[in-house]
Amino acid sequence: MPRLVVILGDQLSPAISSLRNLQPDDVILMAEVGSEAHYVQHHSHKLILIFSAMRHFAATLEQLQHQVIYLSYQQQPQVESMTDAVAFALQQNPHLSSIMITECGEYRLEQEIARWPEQFSLPLEQLEDDRFICSRPQFAQWAKDRQQFRMEYFYREMRRFTRLLMTENNQPEGGKWNFDKANRKSCPPGLQQTPPLQFEPDDITSDVIKLIEQEFASNMGTPASFSFAVTGKHARQAFLHFIEHQLAKFGDYQDAMLMDQPYLFHSICSMYLNIGLLDARWMCQKVEQAYHEGTVPLNAAEGFIRQIIGWREFVRGLYWLQMPDYKTRNTLTADRALPAFYWTGDTQMRCMQQALQSTIDHAYSHHIHRLMITGNFALLTGLDPAEVTDWYLAVYADAFEWVELPNTLGMALFADDGVLASKPYAASGKYIQRMSNYCQNCPYDVKKTHGEKACPFNALYWDFLDRHATQLGGNARLQLAYRQWHNKAADEQDAIRQHAQQTLLRLEQL
Repeated sequence: MPRLVVILGDQLSPAISSLRNLQPDDVILMAEVGSEAHYVQHHSHKLILIFSAMRHFAATLEQLQHQVIYLSYQQQPQVESMTDAVAFALQQNPHLSSIMITECGEYRLEQEIARWPEQFSLPLEQLEDDRFICSRPQFAQWAKDRQQFRMEYFYREMRRFTRLLMTENNQPEGGKWNFDKANRKSCPPGLQQTPPLQFEPDDITSDVIKLIEQEFASNMGTPASFSFAVTGKHARQAFLHFIEHQLAKFGDYQDAMLMDQPYLFHSICSMYLNIGLLDARWMCQKVEQAYHEGTVPLNAAEGFIRQIIGWREFVRGLYWLQMPDYKTRNTLTADRALPAFYWTGDTQMRCMQQALQSTIDHAYSHHIHRLMITGNFALLTGLDPAEVTDWYLAVYADAFEWVELPNTLGMALFADDGVLASKPYAASGKYIQRMSNYCQNCPYDVKKTHGEKACPFNALYWDFLDRHATQLGGNARLQLAYRQWHNKAADEQDAIRQHAQQTLLRLEQL
């Protein structure tokens, strides 16, 4: 019996489980849904990427002689939700006997889909999204009876399971599971980034750019500067370019930052992976191959593979394990409003300006920008987690809630009371000075903790520890920091508290 096969905007893979066993009479539904485009104020490049990639994917399916119903954004307002899209498709095709879909990536949409059998009086088949290496039930089994969820132990199991970078006697290549300490070099003078591969918009993408310019004029970014890959072919070219030209240095400088070099040696391919244009196993196999061929060092290969089969799989499993209440957690009772400069980049703090300008220009900034600059600032100043997580979800092209929420709420903001991270990733300006050259070009003095032109991160860091001493004072990984705080003279502590409060009162003017 013919089925309605629903393909979502982040399922643009010919190998997706719902497409593998298509019958000749099955009808495929794809839709540019109003509610998905508007539930946060998405960066214009994110919208262009998804809409254009969807249209290219639909065209490919039609070339393969599949029956495709494609509902474009211009057909609004009649298709405001995926439920509306399904209703339209079933009205046009009343002979369809059931609905099939690969499990979605966000809890709120899963709840909507769960209502379809009753709404449409049709059976619903939800298939596992086996683009991921660890299924949701497998992760739940791994997590069962554990007091703490730590990525490192999960990652080791994923290495054993995939056999990536493992020796014949089942030991990790190089004798160590993790080369993270070799991924933290600061950049030497004169180092220049190798930009990722970029692409000229074709006719389909150009049409989407015009649409976004017309319908989303107030959203972040300049649509005309869009240059991402929008097909699987181009995404694979972009990733192979990363392996050939960037990966060898990615390992050493994974955490480094340089003025006006937003990419450094990062691939930007997470956005392609997260919408289905790239396959995680293929990517890791290509990286492992480059290591065995001697073109990239082990710390680069292991560092990349850890991000894919370790961190990415881990946060996805944790998201589904902890939802729905995870989204509303706020352990540190942070409630300060998000400063306007998160949207405009208009701040004197050079590190924040660099991270935010990359975000505005490219719908991208790398993980240290997100964690240790914009995320660290949000943590230290006590910004409302709901506002911060919505911002991260909106402005990055690779952001979908399953990956964004744990990374932001758990990793950056420590709002989940340590479910994800073993300590808050709080840092003073010294960390930024060590890992970047931003402080050389900043009107604030990173060597000063209080007084005129003192780096805002410094007083905010100590004040954060002081404010939350009851909750965090017993954390084993913060004992050195608390000893340093308690060893400061009382008048020095008072000066820091006073400067921090003044800073918090004038956030918008920093």
